[in-house]
Amino acid sequence: MSLRDRTDTSASGRAAGRGRLDPGAHALRPAAALAAAVLLAGGMTWTARSHAGAAVSGPAATSPFGLWKTIDDHTGKPRALVRIYRQDGELFARIEQSFTPGAESRACQVCRDERHDQPMIGLVIIRHLKPDGDGWSGGDILDPDSGTVYRCKLHVESGGARLVVRGYIGFSLLGRSQTWWRQNSP
Repeated sequence: MSLRDRTDTSASGRAAGRGRLDPGAHALRPAAALAAAVLLAGGMTWTARSHAGAAVSGPAATSPFGLWKTIDDHTGKPRALVRIYRQDGELFARIEQSFTPGAESRACQVCRDERHDQPMIGLVIIRHLKPDGDGWSGGDILDPDSGTVYRCKLHVESGGARLVVRGYIGFSLLGRSQTWWRQNSP
């Protein structure tokens, strides 16, 4: 029985025997009002967050575009500076600087696609992500140490200061996330 069936007081509803409010429907009213308030507040929060970020610290607050510092998972030390940029409406990222000695002269020997033998500096490591709600997804990320390509999604946190990048195989549960730190505005 739908909520409409429970609360119909129209002539057709009374004729169909639905003129009275079902006692269970009365309990639904506060729940429906709460759900509507949450939906409205959620929409207002999203709007306020979008506009507040733009007013307080510029578009960078909600945008992943710009320069990001990556951190090595094993050492916890800075690994590289990666530039995220838009190309043909999609998100891409390339290595701009490496903190690994000798990276300037290295090429991606382990890459298995068209990036094989490409220089590490300038290497595109994230490709073809599209907007997806509050984040970006649908593309891939390259691990230049192993040559493995993973599916990728990412989103901005902490008012634009952090970028959470997730690489995964198949389902998002089967993967790992890294946090990158914004270095400047886009």
